Amino acid sequence: MSELDVAPLAELRRRRSAKWRTFPDDVLPLFVAEMDYGLAPPVTAALTEAVRRGDMGYPASTPELGKALAGFAGRQWGWEIDPGRVTAVTDVGVGVVELLRALTRPGDPVVISPPVYSPFFDWVPETRGRIVEVPLTRDDSGYRLDLAALEAAFATHPAAYVLCNPHNPVGRVHTAGELAELVRLARLYRVPVISDEIHAPLTLPGAVFTPLLTVPGAAEVAVSVVSASKAFNLAGLKCAAVVTAGSRMAEVVSRFPADPDDRVGHLGVLASIAAFTEGDAWLADLLSTLAGRRSQLGDLLRDHLPQLSWTPPEATYLAWLDASVLGRDAEPRDHFLTKGRVALEAGTRYGAVGSGYVRLNFATSPEILTDAVTRMAATMP
Repeated sequence: MSELDVAPLAELRRRRSAKWRTFPDDVLPLFVAEMDYGLAPPVTAALTEAVRRGDMGYPASTPELGKALAGFAGRQWGWEIDPGRVTAVTDVGVGVVELLRALTRPGDPVVISPPVYSPFFDWVPETRGRIVEVPLTRDDSGYRLDLAALEAAFATHPAAYVLCNPHNPVGRVHTAGELAELVRLARLYRVPVISDEIHAPLTLPGAVFTPLLTVPGAAEVAVSVVSASKAFNLAGLKCAAVVTAGSRMAEVVSRFPADPDDRVGHLGVLASIAAFTEGDAWLADLLSTLAGRRSQLGDLLRDHLPQLSWTPPEATYLAWLDASVLGRDAEPRDHFLTKGRVALEAGTRYGAVGSGYVRLNFATSPEILTDAVTRMAATMP
């Protein structure tokens, strides 16, 4: 496997995405979940060919997207997907919101497990639901689902549980055993589970991802929402997929209010198909590269920022750092931005339990990562 290259910082700053347009040029942006690597060659080829042909029309995701995703999931995880049960949606967030609209009524409780991806806190109110927080539990080995607390919450019969699998921002890959117990509880208490699996392709060496729908019994109560966008850096192209494996959840998806193809991006469909069909080799290089950056970050923290603690993530390219020595709430984020000119995400964006934490994106070059940690270390009292 080979290390993926990153363009020089001056070239990166020519990008026009939010990562590079939110802060002034003296700030190193390691906040949003966007990688600094170039596109996978098959994706570049598919997009270039579409432009050459003038292929900019309305999207048509079926049947190719379902077939491509089924092939990818089978190779990567042994997950047998019926391509006919793959429904294109604009992005994972839209998929979750539409599922919540179909499953809930105004005021219904929806369970989430913070610290968790910040839009979870927006998706539930968007559908006029009521958030019920069941935080992750934590021990010396890191975070995990609090299954006892989830059972207590499920016993009150919430309308749904939104799972993050793997879990952003802490990088936890839930084990097959944990997911089996979650499915048992969901079936026992008749709680539908919506599994956000956008980070699944970013499971790093040393961990094994279990798609929720591969767990026995999950098809009756669960639905997965997946995308190539995070692993292949395609967020701006707008394409994700809702996957079902049983008739009950397929009926829920059938209640979506519009033809899903009306809301996805044509280039997103083309890029996703290329990524799922021909992107395995590039993805393997990416995972090897990210494993190297994860190791490098551990060394940098040990040598330059021992005041901060972390559990290296099992998936994602996101580091969840305990910086509470610098204060509560968003104070650590503000400290590193104003004094070190390094932009991180405040832990409070992922729930109140994130007070004093920051999230750092390490999907960049060794040089930028070293510069960022060196800057941060220079700010410490």
